[in-house]
Amino acid sequence: MTDETLDPTIAALLKRNADGLVCAVAQQHGSGEVLMVGWMDDEALRRTLATRRATYFSRSRQEYWVKGETSGHAQHVREVRLDCDGDTILLVVDQVGAACHTGDRTCFDARVLLAEASSPSDPAPRP
Repeated sequence: MTDETLDPTIAALLKRNADGLVCAVAQQHGSGEVLMVGWMDDEALRRTLATRRATYFSRSRQEYWVKGETSGHAQHVREVRLDCDGDTILLVVDQVGAACHTGDRTCFDARVLLAEASSPSDPAPRP
């Protein structure tokens, strides 16, 4: 193995989609807040593990991007975990600035589909 390829032991654990990508969820260290979802291939994961800077693969631009490289809203990676199925990567990060390209703290701030009930006795909404 060279420094230019993902460790084969790690690569063997990944279950990629048809495009060779794995979903990557960024979570704020300490609070557990979910910040964003991106995509990684083997090279993006290798770069992330080597540099501790969150590196994703842009499906629309077909290129790698380091979170915060142009915006300054970086993700400093503390931990990288793989889920039990091997199809989702969890990045535990220290987020600097907004995580979402819209300027929101997280990509999950704007569209709440179901809010927490006001008290434990409130009935759940019916579909």
